[in-house]
Amino acid sequence: MRSLEILVVDDDDADALMISEALENAEHGATVNRVADGREALDYLRRTHPYESAQRPDLILLDLNMPRMDGRETLAAIKTDDRLKAIPVVILTTSGAAPDIASSYQHRANAYVTKPFGLDEFEATVRTIDRFYSEVALLPMGD
Repeated sequence: MRSLEILVVDDDDADALMISEALENAEHGATVNRVADGREALDYLRRTHPYESAQRPDLILLDLNMPRMDGRETLAAIKTDDRLKAIPVVILTTSGAAPDIASSYQHRANAYVTKPFGLDEFEATVRTIDRFYSEVALLPMGD
C-alpha cells in the first residue's frame, strides 16, 4: 500500500472538493492536486508555467465536460504523448452516454466511472478508485 499522487482535472468546484476530501481522508491519504480544464492539465503534466515544480501524478481523474479543452481532447493528448501516456487515466464524469464511454476507451482511458449523485455514494466510488490503484494495481514509476 502506498499513498498516491493524484491529479484531479475537473471544472466543477463542488465535485473537485468532494473528490479531494474523499481522497485525503481515505485510508492511504492521497496527495491531491487539481486543475480546472485540459489546458491546465497539460501545463501541469508537462511542467510548464506556472507548474514547473509539479509532481508527476500516479493517477489522473479526468472529467469530460469542461471549458477551453474538454476531457476527450485532454485524454487524447495525454495518451499520444510518450512522456505521459503511461500515467493511468480514470474518466470520472456525469456522462453515461455510450459514445462517450466508447470514445474514452478508444483513446486508451484506463477506466470509465460515472459520478454518483449521492454524497455517500460519490465518496465511496472515489475511495474505491483510490483503493484499487494504491492496493491492487502496479503503477509505473514516476520521474
